Amino acid sequence: MWGIAIFSLIILSLPTVIVLIASFSSAQTLRFPPTGFSLQWYLALFDYPELWSAAVTSLQAALWTTLICIVLGVCASLAMAGSRARWVAAMDALVMSPLALPGIAVGLGILTYFSVLGVRLSLVTLVLSHVVICIPYLVRTTLASLIQLGTSLREASTVLGASPAYTFFHVTLPLIKQGVITGGFMAFLTSFDNITVSLFLSDARTEVLPIRMWSMIENDLDVRAAAISGILIVATALLMVLMERISGLSKFLVKS
Repeated sequence: MWGIAIFSLIILSLPTVIVLIASFSSAQTLRFPPTGFSLQWYLALFDYPELWSAAVTSLQAALWTTLICIVLGVCASLAMAGSRARWVAAMDALVMSPLALPGIAVGLGILTYFSVLGVRLSLVTLVLSHVVICIPYLVRTTLASLIQLGTSLREASTVLGASPAYTFFHVTLPLIKQGVITGGFMAFLTSFDNITVSLFLSDARTEVLPIRMWSMIENDLDVRAAAISGILIVATALLMVLMERISGLSKFLVKS
């Protein structure tokens, strides 16, 4: 089992290592192994305003998506955890359905829906589409925290005369914050890195970073795409370490 686990980790991490090595290439096109090593492509990123504009758009979309998902996900989780009605199972399946469907199908379906309503593509439509595919992470992690918490503390707070709002902000939310933070982190990464749904829901004014990188690789194998990938890999690793220190990310995901 240890051998299978190590082999699997090597297979999963090998593409990341290849991209990191290729990002330091001195060649004019993306290739592996590189003919030489240089930092020129990282420095070239500062002279690429379209890339930074796409990165800002991705960051805005990811932040708004995470905020909306936290609000909606916590509300949905509270309703589902506090009820034993039959609709809870159906609602859970509905919320989780975007994870079971192909991303292209979800993106095409949302685009068709907006077209029928006559809504033009914008940052708002991009955020709403990302909410659809990211909210399952919030609901799953928050619902897991609520189930582990139980109802005894919330009932005790109510018996002692606390209002529902006071109970939520001073009892429930502090105790489920690990689930909320973990779900928010996963939603942020999913939104920032999404390309399948973004291909359908973004236009020239709302081009996101993954689509810009896709076009860079598709058109001319631009090494700058590997450089920005290297920055994203390092940033994601640092965020993972930070989340592990803040909320115990790995332990929580194992429990969930």
